[in-house]
Amino acid sequence: MQTRLTLVCSGVTSAVRRGAFPVDEALDAKASEAAAVLKPALARADRVLAGPERRTLQTAAALMLEAVPAEALRDQDFGRWAGKSLDDVGQAEPQALAAWLVDPAARPGGGESFSEVTDRVAGWLERLRGEPGHTVAVTHAAVVRATILAVLGAPPACFARIDVTPFSFTDLRGDGRRWVLRATGLTAR
Repeated sequence: MQTRLTLVCSGVTSAVRRGAFPVDEALDAKASEAAAVLKPALARADRVLAGPERRTLQTAAALMLEAVPAEALRDQDFGRWAGKSLDDVGQAEPQALAAWLVDPAARPGGGESFSEVTDRVAGWLERLRGEPGHTVAVTHAAVVRATILAVLGAPPACFARIDVTPFSFTDLRGDGRRWVLRATGLTAR
């Protein structure tokens, strides 16, 4: 049984452009235009899922995909840091920010740690592994990173070493027993 999973990282928001921790906000004006370029690069899907946030659902819509919201694909919870810039958090909570940057168990602003994101995503991948066909999942950089770590069996400490850009694709294949990373960082440009 062949399973294919294509992860699409959501488009750019004003928080991303400001260097801030995300909130549930809409895509910025240029993001919808950028999605039109990507649509031809997506293969036909048997299922389309998306994180429940506005930016992932809007990314799916801009790609002309009808996505079903999936809680497992939600972004990392940044707690009280949500909406604040990295600089502001660094000034207000320098030790907490420093810990979060190196410790996968650190909970940003009392939110969800990298380790917790990775565990959540690994459970979802395990359930999806037995689903035949092609799933397209529109989600967030943190979820894409967690997926790559889970597939490679890499420790959560490697989380920050993976760069995931908006609108990038990550392609995985499964045979019912395991997942294989085929490609990551692909874009139509």
